[in-house]
Amino acid sequence: MTHDKNKKRVLAWALYDWGNSAFATAVMAGFFPVFFKQYWSHGLSVTESTLRLGMANSAASLVIVVLAPVLGAIADRGRSRKRFLAGFTVLGVAMSAALYFVARGDWLTAAVVYAAATVGFSGGVTFYDSLLVGVAGPENNDRVSAFGYALGYLGGGLMFAGCVAMTLWPHSFGLADAAAAVRLSFVLVALWWAVFTVPLLRHVPEPPGPPRVRGEGVMVSGFRQLFHTLREVRRLRVVALFLLGYWLYIDGVDTIVRMAVDYGLSLGFEANSLIVALLITQFVGFPAALAFGVLGERIGSKRAILLAIAVYIAVVVWAHGMTSVREFYVLAVVVGLVQGGIQSLSRSFYARIIPPQKTAEFFGFYNMLGKFSVVLGPVLMGWVAQLTGSNRQAMLSIIVLFVLGGVLLWLVDEAEGRRMASAMAPD
Repeated sequence: MTHDKNKKRVLAWALYDWGNSAFATAVMAGFFPVFFKQYWSHGLSVTESTLRLGMANSAASLVIVVLAPVLGAIADRGRSRKRFLAGFTVLGVAMSAALYFVARGDWLTAAVVYAAATVGFSGGVTFYDSLLVGVAGPENNDRVSAFGYALGYLGGGLMFAGCVAMTLWPHSFGLADAAAAVRLSFVLVALWWAVFTVPLLRHVPEPPGPPRVRGEGVMVSGFRQLFHTLREVRRLRVVALFLLGYWLYIDGVDTIVRMAVDYGLSLGFEANSLIVALLITQFVGFPAALAFGVLGERIGSKRAILLAIAVYIAVVVWAHGMTSVREFYVLAVVVGLVQGGIQSLSRSFYARIIPPQKTAEFFGFYNMLGKFSVVLGPVLMGWVAQLTGSNRQAMLSIIVLFVLGGVLLWLVDEAEGRRMASAMAPD
């Protein structure tokens, strides 16, 4: 009975990834960047619309940078992980659906609504990650974390595929044109996300924590805990070293995700071909993420992450010199093989070296660094592109993030991290 209950909890937890990944894939990486240029920025120059899209992404990321560690600390002190997750999910779902109503040419409203939806998505992920310890023990962190990412790739990919079909053949779905199909896709993504949040809220337990604090005391306690965490991260050398390395290499991963379509367009590839490539990455990522969970258990999480970093370096070198859309498809497959693995194993590795009674607080820092990297990476590419006049050289610049991040990860001693995390007594 207990085993069946644990399986039910794992599935309920992972289904949140199945649901919210539709937003990450269909909206963030897929339709929004293209629609922002071609529909909401009608009449603007290409460079001006790119700048405004970048500002929307950066604004959302900066909000999460500020909120994530504070909210994580508040959640730990108030035993409110699921409540915060639900609140951010409502924000993301509502704003995603609201994109349907933004009129053509109204780029400012589109940017503000998208930024709010991204805050909802990122905030929800912070608390979703922190619930991992409630459904998985240290011995199966890798497998459960990978299962969540795998379902995310599959669920997000299925929803994205349906939305792509609507945009390619809108009349078959009773829609006037591709623009109507994209607008409807924002609503369908919101519904998909909302429906698959319910199992987590019903079946995943709230991990134990300090005595419940209510009202203003939650805020005061949360801010006090934040400053306490800053001191602890500095004291936990292994955690600090891992976070610095993670910040660098996940910056490279996220930059490739966010900039791949833009890079392909700059090389003259058609938008439809690039959307198909995103679908390829999603469906390859499903079995690959599961395989990486097993690989992490067999050779160790750190070695598996280092392997993924090496693959990303090869991808960047190849992308620097590619000349055909066929090569873009091949790279989409290769990225799909490692993208879910490097994310899931990083999450499970981190969960093993942090104090178990402070997971939301420490995952607040973890997600803060991940979101801050989305600000840094595109800026690096833009600066190099402007300096050299070459988008290819800009792509090549990402290698430095993977190399530095890999070196720092190599220096992380997992055994020492576990000992230090176990030695920390609850407050």
